[in-house]
Amino acid sequence: MNIIPRDRFMRIKEVVARTGLSRATVYRKIDAGTFPEQVRIAERCCGWRESAITEWMRDPVAYTVDDYFFED
Repeated sequence: MNIIPRDRFMRIKEVVARTGLSRATVYRKIDAGTFPEQVRIAERCCGWRESAITEWMRDPVAYTVDDYFFED
């Protein structure tokens, strides 16, 4: 039996702590298409999929949003 780990959402503070990037750099990289985009969780709440951040961390220099597609 295969058990697939559940993906979870990370908020900006955790993304900054995990990646070592500043908050401004995270948003600048999103605009450039070189960092995963955040996902709307609620009306006034966004987060990042942990799997997307993990994928970015595997090769941050070569990462482009076009390479990875996650359905909402």
